[in-house]
Amino acid sequence: MAKVEEIVEKIKEEKEPVEEEIEEKSTTKKKEKDIEAVLNIYTSFNNTIAHVTDASGRTLAKVSGGMVTKHSRLKANPTIAMFIAKRISENMKEKGVKSLYVRIRAKTGSTGPGPGANAIIKSLSREGFKIINILDTTRVPRGGPKKQGGRRGRRV
Repeated sequence: MAKVEEIVEKIKEEKEPVEEEIEEKSTTKKKEKDIEAVLNIYTSFNNTIAHVTDASGRTLAKVSGGMVTKHSRLKANPTIAMFIAKRISENMKEKGVKSLYVRIRAKTGSTGPGPGANAIIKSLSREGFKIINILDTTRVPRGGPKKQGGRRGRRV
């Protein structure tokens, strides 16, 4: 019986330090989770609009080319898109956003997105944001009304 009691005491001694370690770990501060947001970029060949929402769809920031420059011919310029990204990054850092889902949308029926989309993504990644996903949400016409211009197209 004496041996059994000694073994039980040894087991109790071994368990006590483990419980102390668990208490120490629980008091350590948990790492803050990255806040994720959705960046909607609308690019045409005349303008660039960037709109940031949270996961539920509430607006966090919205900046367009006209808010950055007064020259209407420059609103779709990649340089202006970099300034748009700069303004958005300032707003996002205040809110604590670290990672972004990006949705690019071009004008319906156009051949591709405007020149500002790549510039915005590139400058945001340089600012330190993590780009999780890039998605093209351009609307595609399926049939629909006849295009303007007639059978032989627009004659200039």
